[in-house]
Parts: sequence; structure tokens; C-alpha cells
Amino acid sequence: MKAAWYERQGGADDVLQVGTLPDPTPQAGEVRIRLAFSGINPGDVKKRTDAFGYGMSYPRVIPHSDGSGFIDQVGEGVAGERLGERVWCFGAQSYRPFGTAAEYVVVPESHAVALADHIELAVGATLGIPGITAHRAVHAAGDVHHKTVWVQGAGGAVADCAIALARHAGAQVIATSRSEQGAASGLAAGAQVALRTDQAHMASTIEHLQKLRPDHIVEVDLAGNIDMDEKVLGVGGTIASYASSAADTTIPFWRLLFKNITLHLLGSDDFPLTAKVEAAKAINQTLAAGWPGPAIAEVFKLEQIAAAHRAVECGTAGKGRIVVTLGEGPA
Repeated sequence: MKAAWYERQGGADDVLQVGTLPDPTPQAGEVRIRLAFSGINPGDVKKRTDAFGYGMSYPRVIPHSDGSGFIDQVGEGVAGERLGERVWCFGAQSYRPFGTAAEYVVVPESHAVALADHIELAVGATLGIPGITAHRAVHAAGDVHHKTVWVQGAGGAVADCAIALARHAGAQVIATSRSEQGAASGLAAGAQVALRTDQAHMASTIEHLQKLRPDHIVEVDLAGNIDMDEKVLGVGGTIASYASSAADTTIPFWRLLFKNITLHLLGSDDFPLTAKVEAAKAINQTLAAGWPGPAIAEVFKLEQIAAAHRAVECGTAGKGRIVVTLGEGPA
């Protein structure tokens, strides 16, 4: 099969290579997907650059955890009816060496989720990490039906998924962003209210949020936003954070404690499988209800994978997600 991989960490142009590797074969409980698209997440870039200092977990890594395509082989114990099924997948390179930047990928059956015909395959390749992280962030503190959920960082992949999933779950949703484009993206994803958090709008936004009094915050930058979060949340409020601009984050401990605020820290690779499966179900339900899924900014060929990684790394994906195409349609 044609694939992209790296055998050492570093810059995209320095370490990513494209060539031919043996086709994988599914083992018991697994399926093989002939991939149409591979989705790139910031975490894929961070693994390649060793941003977290963990080094290489495997001698060779085919990157990317998310993808879409058609099941073309099944392992022992998997129903034959799944052959030919149009799917999106998650977790392909979570604690596994060979992800979706290849013509084929093998994943546990539970990681291959049916994709409705009306959803483009390219969109399917963007659902995994952002969608599952978003679902966990929305529901980490419990049911949000009839509650007010504030989603920070509208316009980002996880945030916009969280907005759509929170609305589908029956929440009132507030979206905030530093940019006009992000605020507009939050409204498009389903938020009833969108506010700006850039310097020019911050004071009025905090005042507005204090009146709306959210019950739960989906937080994209714990270090940068925790003081604002504390000002807005009432007693018993909750925060679910999946990212931070600082590795060592200081929190206003006593102010949070006196309000009995609960903080949930979310690492998507280590969510329980039951939570991932529940999230996948909710994502499909939200798509069926009319959510179009994340926008696609640009599609690269596999041979252009270094350029695709640079686009993610440099933030040039501003208007949507970056995906790599591997050829649409079943074999």
C-alpha cells in the first residue's frame, strides 16, 4: 500500500516520507478500511514534533488517528455484513503505530463507525478526535439538557463540534471567540448567542456572560481564560478543559473553591471506550438531525503530506479542517 510515515521526530519536510509498505491484515475483532480521506489534528503535529517530550513510541509511525472510507476486510468475530460499509474511524494512531495516512488502516471494530450517505467522506475524516473530545467536554459534568453551556474558542474544530453536540443535547449554548470569523462560526454551528473575547469587547462580554450565568464551560485555553471563567460561573459551576496555552497552569484556587467549581481535565486518548462509543453515537445522531459537520478548508494529496502538516502547524487552516485524500470509493 502507499503510505506516509516518519521514523524520527522533527519538522514535516525533514521527517515525513511517502512510499510503499505491506498491506495490513485485520486480526480478531478488527476491520480493515480502504481509506478515502485522512484527517489531520493538532495532536498529530505535536506527536511528530515531540511537543510533549515523550519521544518515539514506535520505530515507525504512520500518522493521523482519524479517517474515512470503506471496510474491505474483517477479522474473526466481525460480522461479514460490515464488508463494504461506509465508515469514519477514530483512534487509529492512539497507542497504535499505524494511523490513517495510508491506503489502508486496521482498527478495532468499535472504532469504525457507520457514516451516512449524505455526509461527505472528507467530512467523515474530521469527526474522530474533535467530535469525541467535544462530546466528552460537553457531558463531563453530566446531562446538559435545559442547562446553559458556554463554549470558548468558537471557530476551532473541537469548539464547533461541542456547540453542535450541546444544542443537540438540549442545552442553551453561548459561543465566544476572539475573532469575528470565530463568532460567526459559532452561530453557524448552532449557538444561540455569540460574543467576542478580544480586548475591545472583553468587558462587555464578561458583563453579558454574568447575566446569562452559564452552568458549564467547554474550555479551549485553561491558562488564558481561567480568571474570566471564574468571574462568570456561579456556585456549583463546572469547567471541562481539553487544552491550555501553558503546560504549567496556575488557577485561582480559593476563588474556585469558595464557589464550589468543579474542573474536569480531558485527555482524549484515554477516554473510556464506552465514552468514545457513546460520543460516536451522539455525533451520528447530530449529523442525522441536520448538522453538516466540520467545514473543510483544504484537501492535500498524500504526496503533499508535509505541506498539509505545515498548514495545520501554521494555522493556515483558519476556515476549516485540513484533510489528505487517498482516493474515494470502495475497491
